[in-house]
Amino acid sequence: MRRHIDARYNGWGSERIEGMSLSTRIGVKVWIDADAAPRDVKEITFRAGKRLELPVVMVANRSLQAPRGNPFVSAVRVDGGPDVADRYIADTASPGDVAITADIPLAAALVERGVLVIDPRGEEYTAENVAERLSVRDFMDSLRGAGVETGGARPFGDRDKHAFAAALDRVLTRAARSRSGG
Repeated sequence: MRRHIDARYNGWGSERIEGMSLSTRIGVKVWIDADAAPRDVKEITFRAGKRLELPVVMVANRSLQAPRGNPFVSAVRVDGGPDVADRYIADTASPGDVAITADIPLAAALVERGVLVIDPRGEEYTAENVAERLSVRDFMDSLRGAGVETGGARPFGDRDKHAFAAALDRVLTRAARSRSGG
């Protein structure tokens, strides 16, 4: 089998082995914590899943529609309640899979299990940074609990969309290399 770079879509390079999709070859799944994921993030991920023939699983506590014409995207509806979708992803994702979430406690649990995790703004959570991010999140939560106005996240924009697309490409490439032994 011959390796080559497939850069047909938006200049994103992704390693492929001729005649085999990443999914068939290495079993990578992409998980989206879909309750709060921006539409642009989902659409970029759907296109990457279709292009690379990777299963993309959206998980939410509300009904979601998978895009028409993309057999690689599915939706899982979980019961309502705090962190039910997060628990489903944490319990179901496998080491080497890719997850997209802004939920830092979920990211911490997934990183601990060997899942590659990025947030919708393109930041990757790693074993080196997730504990710090969790501490800052907990500190900010305690400030809000004490009545301190901490502000919110800036609106999701084009810069975030491009950063996310680049991060998704990086982690999918790393997942492919990791699972194929390269």
